[in-house]
Amino acid sequence: MPEKDKMVIWPIYFDASRSRNEGRMVSIQDAVSEPSLDLLITAAIKSGLQPEIEREKRHPKSWHMEGAAGRIMIARVGPKSAALKRIASAMKTRYKKKGKN
Repeated sequence: MPEKDKMVIWPIYFDASRSRNEGRMVSIQDAVSEPSLDLLITAAIKSGLQPEIEREKRHPKSWHMEGAAGRIMIARVGPKSAALKRIASAMKTRYKKKGKN
């Protein structure tokens, strides 16, 4: 169980192929297709956050899916929605540079 002063962030929160009901937590405009843990880590660092990486953890809604492991934990410094928006913005910038979106 994560500490109370940490927020858990999963790559599934940014997956454009999922609905909000299936675990996406950002708007479809801020989401990317096939977000990976490494992309999430890079975006969190670019956003000025210091993520703690846990590669072996699995999201409860996708525990059975191969390759869907990993999460980060960041310090709780405000609303989770604001942190997700910052990470999503950095993720979209990185994604556009790769030419995937």
